[in-house]
Amino acid sequence: MKNSRLFTKIMAQCLLMTWLMLGNALYSSAQSPNNKLLFGVAYYDEYMPYERLDKDVAMMKEAGINVVRIAESTWSTVEPQDNVYDFSHIDRVLNAMHKGGIHVIIGTPTYAVPTWLVKKYPSVLATTAQGQNRYGVRQNMDITNEHFRFHAERVIRKIMEHVKDHPAIIGYQVDNETKHYNTAGDNVQKAFVAYMKAKYKTLDAINKAFGLDYWSNRINNWDDFPSTVGSINASLSAEFSKFQRQLVTDYLAWQVALVKEYSKPNQFVTQNFDFDWRGISYGIQTDVNHFDAAKAMDYAGVDIYHPTQDFLTGIEISFGGDLGRSMKNGKNYLVIETEAQGFPQWTPYPNQLRLQAFSHIASGANMLEYWHWHSIHNSAETYWKGLLSHDFEPNPTYNEAKTIGKDFEKLSPKLINLKKQNDVAILFSNEAQTAFNAFSFGWGARERYNDILRPLYDALYRMNVGTDFIDPSTANFEKYKLIVVPALYAASDELLNRLNTFTKNGGHVIYTFKSGFSDENVKVRTSLQPGIVNEACGISYSQFTIPNNVSLKGDPYQVGTANNIVNTWMELITPTTAKVLAYYEHPAWGKYAAITQNEYGKGVATYIGCMTNERITEGILKEALKKANLWGTNQNLYFPLITKEGTNTAGKKIHYYFNYSAESKSLKYPYKSGKELISNTGIQLNQNIDLAPWGFKIVEEE
Repeated sequence: MKNSRLFTKIMAQCLLMTWLMLGNALYSSAQSPNNKLLFGVAYYDEYMPYERLDKDVAMMKEAGINVVRIAESTWSTVEPQDNVYDFSHIDRVLNAMHKGGIHVIIGTPTYAVPTWLVKKYPSVLATTAQGQNRYGVRQNMDITNEHFRFHAERVIRKIMEHVKDHPAIIGYQVDNETKHYNTAGDNVQKAFVAYMKAKYKTLDAINKAFGLDYWSNRINNWDDFPSTVGSINASLSAEFSKFQRQLVTDYLAWQVALVKEYSKPNQFVTQNFDFDWRGISYGIQTDVNHFDAAKAMDYAGVDIYHPTQDFLTGIEISFGGDLGRSMKNGKNYLVIETEAQGFPQWTPYPNQLRLQAFSHIASGANMLEYWHWHSIHNSAETYWKGLLSHDFEPNPTYNEAKTIGKDFEKLSPKLINLKKQNDVAILFSNEAQTAFNAFSFGWGARERYNDILRPLYDALYRMNVGTDFIDPSTANFEKYKLIVVPALYAASDELLNRLNTFTKNGGHVIYTFKSGFSDENVKVRTSLQPGIVNEACGISYSQFTIPNNVSLKGDPYQVGTANNIVNTWMELITPTTAKVLAYYEHPAWGKYAAITQNEYGKGVATYIGCMTNERITEGILKEALKKANLWGTNQNLYFPLITKEGTNTAGKKIHYYFNYSAESKSLKYPYKSGKELISNTGIQLNQNIDLAPWGFKIVEEE
């Protein structure tokens, strides 16, 4: 009898091991960001006011949800006291999702520290320019603190040891919307001094490069190196900001390395990068170098939040997607967070949730996840609503999500891994952003770096011009025909000479004001402005001012009096070899050029010396696009009719047509015959396509 029980136990263990191996093989091959569109939500069992896990799984399956993200907010639940662990919430969700055929992304829980850790080691709370942070909010810690790192590593390892063999897991997310949180305490300052020693070798080199003789800021002994918190030197402050961004890159790479000690080869690691925040996802993130930090990830993940209702344009969806795709040199990306309902002002109109979902896929997303499944009943995010409202019952947004899940399932083979090839890129720079923002208020302007960059991107979007993002680390500028360069305030000689060479060899470049002004150390060039690129632009200037009642002479872009205005900043440009596209209209400044264009070698450089409104910006870009032979079929459409395109895994061209308006729209289909995928009906060249309010169509060419 004893031997029989032993045999039964051994057989049960063998069956369990077989199930785990088969489960791992089945689930890793059945669904990943490479072979099937993922449609999901963030799920927080630990926040639930009552037991409903099985009900949630059933409702998710009904909606076509095939992936959930869990655990990134749960350090104090997983480790309620120092070195005491409770994985029950993770286990029950993993098991329930696996039973329901829903896959799981596990997040490391390190972006919100537990009370006991702060009690034991108060120094884990970051010291910033405003003093030491207080406990309560998330992301309040010093990511370099030795005690934080020790306990963060330990909880990551404990979680990974516990979950690593579970067949529901397809990937991991490290931390959450990670930034440096302005950490600037004594330990960070000490590390910065070591960084400066390694980079510049001598104090004389630093003093010269940063102009520290000014106001007796010169540093004559390494032991006297002051805290950067009080610095008035933009060069030193910008270098410290660069150092802080590197802290983020190193921290995320450290977490990825920890996770990969345990993860399976078929499981991915990602991070949910967010953007400059203006109540929506607005622009380039100031506190993270996305291109550097994404190198450690298998996939770039992004969090994209945007307005809806009458303010839904799709621009933020497109911007975040284009940047996410560009982080990994064109590789498809993951939308880890976006809103279902979100803020009260974001409750979507009927059909908007579908329009938004397929807009993400059209930019190259392979996954769309909502933050979050259910609305939270207390604390800071009570009025940020999930897919389900506070009553957990089906609602119009949830019901619309069910149609998305069905269409994702049906169309996944056609839409997964959409590859895009764009001829236009926007060159952004974290260093230029830091430098520009350091001085933007110095002349009384409210504009920041993203206020220069976003209007250029938005204009390209409205004209249906596909756009990538590049930064100074991008090796191959030559794959593009047109590069748009907003406010490249701080840039090395090497970068500016690369842009000159790109132009000389046949490329087209559009510069805005304040480009080339200072070197990479934010020290203003002593040469003719715009420094170095003046050669390609064929212009120079030595003076600039704040415009007051200034317009463009003769309304050259035919935008009307109300729009023909110069704002914020104007450089008094004298052309050398450039053609003047617009002069200023002003009694004192009328002899100076505002916008110029210069043929240089085989290419063309356009320079915008002032802040223009969106209508003029569109006119400038349109002319440059035509000059570069980039004004094509898609430019026959204009917002609110937006088209996106790419090539699917079968090598067939996919065309998306979106109507971002509350009115019905129509267009003539201009490409080879094919099939409209939602309706599964044929479509021919020049056939009318009717788009309902907030509607869309997807055409696959034959």
